[in-house]
Amino acid sequence: MISQNGFKRLWLTIGLSIALLGPGTFSGPLASVVAADKPADKPNALTFELPDTDGAKVNLSQSSAAPVNVLFFVGTECPLVKIYASRVSKTVKTINQKHPEHAPAVRLIGICSTAQDSLEDLQSFAKEQQIDFTLVKDFGGDVGKNFGATRTSEVIVLDQDLSIRYQGRVDDEYEPGVSRTRINREDLAEAIEELLAGEPITVAVTKPVGCLIGYATDDPVTTELTYARDIAPILDRQCNECHRSGDIGPFALTDYAEVVGWGPMMVEVIEDQRMPPWHADPKHGEFLNARHMPDKEKQAVKDWVEGGMPFGNVNDLPKTLVNPPRTIAEDGDKWQFSRDPDMVISMSDQPFVVPADESVDYQYYVVDPGFKEDTWVVGTEVRPGNRAVVHHCIVFIRPPDNADFRGIGWLGAYVPGQRGVEFPPGYARRIPAGSKLVFQMHYTPTGTPQEDMTQVGLLIGDKDQLSDEIITLTAINSEFEIPPHADGYPVTASLRRLPRVGQLLAVAPHMHLRGKSFRVFSDQDSDSDAKPEPNTLLSVPHYDFNWQHVYAFAKPIQLNSVNKIWFEAEFDNSENNPANPDPESPVYWGDQTNEEMAIGFFEVAIPRNITDEMRKRAATSGQAARQVSEEDKRKAHELAARYIERWDTDQNGILNRDELPRSIAHFGMDQLDRNHNGSIELDEIEQLHLRRFKSQTN
Repeated sequence: MISQNGFKRLWLTIGLSIALLGPGTFSGPLASVVAADKPADKPNALTFELPDTDGAKVNLSQSSAAPVNVLFFVGTECPLVKIYASRVSKTVKTINQKHPEHAPAVRLIGICSTAQDSLEDLQSFAKEQQIDFTLVKDFGGDVGKNFGATRTSEVIVLDQDLSIRYQGRVDDEYEPGVSRTRINREDLAEAIEELLAGEPITVAVTKPVGCLIGYATDDPVTTELTYARDIAPILDRQCNECHRSGDIGPFALTDYAEVVGWGPMMVEVIEDQRMPPWHADPKHGEFLNARHMPDKEKQAVKDWVEGGMPFGNVNDLPKTLVNPPRTIAEDGDKWQFSRDPDMVISMSDQPFVVPADESVDYQYYVVDPGFKEDTWVVGTEVRPGNRAVVHHCIVFIRPPDNADFRGIGWLGAYVPGQRGVEFPPGYARRIPAGSKLVFQMHYTPTGTPQEDMTQVGLLIGDKDQLSDEIITLTAINSEFEIPPHADGYPVTASLRRLPRVGQLLAVAPHMHLRGKSFRVFSDQDSDSDAKPEPNTLLSVPHYDFNWQHVYAFAKPIQLNSVNKIWFEAEFDNSENNPANPDPESPVYWGDQTNEEMAIGFFEVAIPRNITDEMRKRAATSGQAARQVSEEDKRKAHELAARYIERWDTDQNGILNRDELPRSIAHFGMDQLDRNHNGSIELDEIEQLHLRRFKSQTN
């Protein structure tokens, strides 16, 4: 059996900071106008004088106001603020250039009202994010409260009389847990243009998104719960794996002063079940990496926040932490293995430049490490060069054409919170001689241009000391068409060749923005004539593209009694799906997020004596293959023609690399292009399908 400690660190999740962000509500000057969708008129009431990052006084009054004044509320650790800061600045600059008759037409002031951000924090933030507009510190938060600001990245537009004319979001790209592939409405820009044109503001109020502003509070303490004794241990167990210095969480929750500032935000994301991130239905399966926060702990955090957030006695702080703070420098200097890696492979010889605030397509890098013989990997760590921008990275094995190789070729991955992975003694992955590695990179902009050079480190094992080979099998359905406006559209697929001996260790569903649910089933052997009911191995009723978990079974599934493993995925292509890029269009298979995928990744461990014997038989006599029928030939031709028709943009009957989806261009071009002429022809795709049909048993 595989030890739990051996695999628990392996199966962690892909996270995205926007899962923390929530929709706003209004409590200040605009609270009375939300229902009427018309801002209140409060001339001469909203003035202030605050210190900027250099200590100089910044005044906003009727005498200093521009024709349009934009207040942009910031927090130094809010991920949306980092994205929107440069976007808001560009918007204001562009509009000012269009209106040279004013000097300037629009005045932009960033206001920091969060209690946990000091003036020094604001100064560092301005430098790191290359802020080119005025930033002021709202000590005590009175200005923010007076304007009714609730969230960082919220904007307020004032006219020259200091009447509020617009309040809410910058644009509609983000919602809690949602990052749209395109912006449909630039609310801030449209409000400014309409105000300068002397026109009524079409949309005067929108719900802001971002982190709740952690205002300073003098509320009395009404709880006996304390941070030191009760809350710090909960945060350590449930949150600090990611929310600590040097990790992917956008802010740390290891310091009392920070925690107090994030208190209301913690309650919101816990109550909305956005944190801790976990999407498996607890009714089906037990998992090593389950992130279930008990109701008792949820209630304790809420009661402590609402009760005044007292610190307590310092002697009550936990003596030993599950997730101690660490620095980026420590993480960058050391691999997380028990020893130095035997091989370190970079994704490229040049770093990738991540733009400041533009979405980035998946990037693929193919590397030839020079594997001269079969290599057995007992430990893998994918280490981002820049954790701030690497959303996730997957490294695949691409074997040569003549290699006997089962599975998708998964080698390792970086996901938020993950450390280096060392398999338990006796377990390893095999990399066939002559294989290349493919780095699939997904980046998230942070508001400033960044560079990344991701690496993978490998621990090499002694083949003679290994008992089990780990392979990644896939169930894939790529032949679907999701109709426009369809909700709950089902797609199924099964593992085609299920090993009769071995263990199923983990499952990882994969869909894109229209993914709705994902369930995995197994059919068991039975002596009864009646067909047994399928066993539900995993149910993900609310799939979230931003959190693509790997679900590791607490007790691996023995395969000797399993006949079939299959999944059913559902997709939502309707307008009710806020992440849907275009409900009007049909959706097909593709590697970009506006297309779809239906894949189940299955991690399986098979005894080495069996995999060695399989390879020996294949090398000497070839695997048994059935004869190809005329129906197989007809179906192969139909599938090949359909594939050519779908991707052949120049309609010349062949496919070149530029016409293919990026994943196919990088993963499959060498396998598909059998004559190596740089293009893929109809007969080559037909032969691919015929080889697949021949490999299937009767």
